[in-house]
Amino acid sequence: MPRNLQHPLTRRGFCLCCVGTSAAFIGGWLSPRSAYAEARGIVTLIKDSAASSPIVTHRLRGNVSVLEGSGGNVAVLSGSDGKVLVDAGIGVSKPQMTKALLELGAEPVTHLINTHWHFDHADGNSWLNAEGAKITAHVNTRKYLSQVQQVEDWDYNFLPSPEGGVPSEVFADALDLKLNGTSLGLKHYPPAHTDGDISVSFAEWDIVHVGDIFWNGSYPFIDHSTGGSIDGTIAACEASIAAATDKTVIIPGHGPPVSNRAELGDYRDMLVAVREKVATLKRQGRTRDEVVAAKPTAPFDARWRNFVIDAGFFTRLVYEGV
Repeated sequence: MPRNLQHPLTRRGFCLCCVGTSAAFIGGWLSPRSAYAEARGIVTLIKDSAASSPIVTHRLRGNVSVLEGSGGNVAVLSGSDGKVLVDAGIGVSKPQMTKALLELGAEPVTHLINTHWHFDHADGNSWLNAEGAKITAHVNTRKYLSQVQQVEDWDYNFLPSPEGGVPSEVFADALDLKLNGTSLGLKHYPPAHTDGDISVSFAEWDIVHVGDIFWNGSYPFIDHSTGGSIDGTIAACEASIAAATDKTVIIPGHGPPVSNRAELGDYRDMLVAVREKVATLKRQGRTRDEVVAAKPTAPFDARWRNFVIDAGFFTRLVYEGV
């Protein structure tokens, strides 16, 4: 796994899930007014970055590939039924995404699956739907994309998606599809990163896209405003580890897009250790700022603070959830 990651504003795959995690957060929360300005500015910056970022294609097994560079990692299943995408990236990446998709074959995109509602995974929904893609997601993803949604940790409101960007097919627990000769298994996690997270497995190829329950090589964002929790994220990781083998290709929501059971296990172990350290300090009566000052993530920072969620912000997220 690469450790020499670039600055978060230039690294491929910079994501809106991380709004509000700039250096301004170090030492304490921003005021509501400052948080809104910070979030609004970073949203613009993300869009500007995505508009020019290259898309890198990683060919996996059979007719499955993954595209890196527009928000979250986007899986592609190619074939005569049309391309099936898992996640949509950011809308302003349409020119680069279109080029990368054409290089995988002339078939149109006919199906799109969202792993959850966040902007960096679903902002491209509208243009893909306009191209003919049917959008499928968990019922909570449709709910959040259909309404004004506040992310409380940023004090920022996201507007409803245009009608074409809202999933037309939803499910509660699981959904099985057969497309391009591949059995697709869509499975809802109990509340984890959000309460609408799903995994998408490609059975014949032993590949699974786990969305943002796994940030490969970095501390994650946990969206408490839409049902996320540290305990749920750990449980989702454990479920995915149990369902995988040493040969399973695991596609994370962010970070190097081709991962495996061992790396997901390392990530789970980090989450568990930080959660226990923060919980112990909180039980001792430490305030949030005192827990941050105690640096409970210190043993892990060299490996896991390589993206936009810094150690202090991650500690605060964990503190909220224990």
